[in-house]
Amino acid sequence: MIPQLALVPGEPSGIGPELCIRLAQQPRSDCRLLAFADPETLRAAATALDLPLQLLPEQAQASRPGDLRLREIRNAAPSQFGHADPRNARAVIDALLGAGQACLDGTLDGVVTGPVHKAVINQGGIAYSGTTELLAHQAGVEVVMMLANDIVRVALATTHLPLRQVADAITAQNLRKVITTAHAALRRDFGLPRPRIAVLGLNPHAGENGHLGHEEIEVMIPLLEQLRGEGLDLIGPLPADTAFLPAKLAGFDTVLAMYHDQGLPVLKYSGFEQATNITLGLPYPRVAVDHGTALDLAGKGVADPSSLFAATALCARLAAQRKIAR
Repeated sequence: MIPQLALVPGEPSGIGPELCIRLAQQPRSDCRLLAFADPETLRAAATALDLPLQLLPEQAQASRPGDLRLREIRNAAPSQFGHADPRNARAVIDALLGAGQACLDGTLDGVVTGPVHKAVINQGGIAYSGTTELLAHQAGVEVVMMLANDIVRVALATTHLPLRQVADAITAQNLRKVITTAHAALRRDFGLPRPRIAVLGLNPHAGENGHLGHEEIEVMIPLLEQLRGEGLDLIGPLPADTAFLPAKLAGFDTVLAMYHDQGLPVLKYSGFEQATNITLGLPYPRVAVDHGTALDLAGKGVADPSSLFAATALCARLAAQRKIAR
């Protein structure tokens, strides 16, 4: 059976809606898409791009370029390209939660999300640190953020934390949850029977035997030894400045970075346009674009849709894999 995926454009004044319009022009045999969005925002994006758009009822069949099934999530205020309005924050969150709930209910099989403007959501009176955290809270599960392209997969031990708080968050308990969650998801969703995970150190040179920090000696090394004893294939802790060398990457299935900017600059440099953001540990696949709302590009027809195309294709594959695993 073909997977049914939710498509959430994200910030209505950014490039998300027009990327969804471009996606709707592609014939698909790997999934069926259902957009959770404001219809007028999608129509405005289609007009700006001069591309066809036919919004269909949820149970309809998309058969032509520009056909897109829709579940309406109305904005509180008209959206303008490049001018984010905090009044529409609730609609963005409702679209995300509606898509997540449809997967939890079994109506849909996965979620593809566009970029969300964190500051505008918070300005709208909604505490929001990211879609990863939002969907994890809704599902009541521990999750891990992983970004991937054709060259490397990078999972994160911590996500959107100020750097001053990162070291305190690298505890044996937290790190165990992250590693075991990532390990289980790599086996289930990516079909890797024994995934090989490279774990980066927190400090320069992975602590240099305690001369540049003690987290590796006191927390990481003992935990990794315990997990190896439980059958996990773990390498590290490794110095982050050499772990991404091509010869080393060839021996890993995933790299686990300790904080956001330790691993993601390398991934984005190696292939930003095709990179995707995957939430490991949810009861369903969720894949997002790996870029922001780009308000300065919105409505100009120049935004690159490659990341959304890649996210949709990957989410369809992961959803199909889960169907097979059942």
